[in-house]
Amino acid sequence: LAPNSGIAQTPAQAPTGIDVIMNYAGTWKVHGERFLTAYSQPSKEDKTLRNDCWKSGAYVACNQIVDGESKTLLVFTYDDKQKMYTSYPIPQNGDPVSSGRLQIIGNVWTFPWQVTQGETTIYFHVVNVFTGTDHIDYAQEFSTDNVHWTAMAKGSETKTGN
Repeated sequence: LAPNSGIAQTPAQAPTGIDVIMNYAGTWKVHGERFLTAYSQPSKEDKTLRNDCWKSGAYVACNQIVDGESKTLLVFTYDDKQKMYTSYPIPQNGDPVSSGRLQIIGNVWTFPWQVTQGETTIYFHVVNVFTGTDHIDYAQEFSTDNVHWTAMAKGSETKTGN
């Protein structure tokens, strides 16, 4: 449109609600490293991750393909009242489906979970920080008090295609 054409222009709006999950669709090169901790072994990570995602109504589903092999179907829902996402990873082998949480605040996506053994609870999370539409820095950490965190892994993902 030409300036002063009399038609109001609005800037593109960032996706909200369940639509935000579509930011993770596409092919990503993953580079990272795992550290020696009580819950992880040292290793390097270099792989290609493709999230073949689609939206249907209030759901987003992503077939996660790692180095050309379909691994998991993730189904996401969103609760607007709690501002919280729930993910349901469906494994190919038919194991029972569990659910996980995802909190998105701005460009920070946090996947928290915990494991309780006897009287002890260990907290875990993966934190993805989108530093643009095509780059993510990630960290996987654990904590015994849900305050002080120990790094288990860190790395980056760079989007290479759709």
